Amino acid sequence: MDPGCTCELCELRELFMLNLDEENMNIVCSGKVEKQFQAGETIIKEGMKIKDFSYLKSGLVKLYRTDPTGKEQIITIARPMDYVSLLSVFSTKNYNYSVTALQDSVTCNLKMVDITTLISQNGKLALNLLGKMSRVADTIILESLVIRKKHLRGRVAYLLIYFARTIFYAEEFELPLSRKEMAEYVGMTTENVIRTLSEFRKDGILKIYGKTIQIVNMEFLQSIAEFG
Repeated sequence: MDPGCTCELCELRELFMLNLDEENMNIVCSGKVEKQFQAGETIIKEGMKIKDFSYLKSGLVKLYRTDPTGKEQIITIARPMDYVSLLSVFSTKNYNYSVTALQDSVTCNLKMVDITTLISQNGKLALNLLGKMSRVADTIILESLVIRKKHLRGRVAYLLIYFARTIFYAEEFELPLSRKEMAEYVGMTTENVIRTLSEFRKDGILKIYGKTIQIVNMEFLQSIAEFG
């Protein structure tokens, strides 16, 4: 195998290396390109032709659609080891959503033509990819249902706990979303998000320093997320 093909600590290793022989793995490796993006930079634009199979190596990104009025609807937030192109990559020739970096990020990109050829020749690889696509879809659907059934305070609490426990693994973190983006994610107005955060601060649940959030009372916040 090409010694330059390094996929340690990368889910690409599980996806490809465990399912392909050395010859086909070299095809993947030879076409692999890493791209760096600064926070706020667009990685994928809705309507853009799909040319790559993209994997998030580091950073944090948001997947979203834009309606005819220009309003964004955030679909999900992708973390390292997530595939950011799985929602459209096999169903259409153009992306049905956009991807923007929330933090400085690095993507690992493979040529779509190579991946399509390999999948057509390797049933085990195809099944592995189908499983990953299904898990992505399940996560998006379930998160959306959970958020939508909550009241305003519960939605904001749920999102804060999501960042603390799933993204940053800490109760103090720099919020990667603006107040407007938070509102788009949980289906609220920006004003409601601002007011709810202010209420949490006044109640002693949070401390807020600009974009930095410190969860002071996780138990209370968890109760709001569950029953709010």
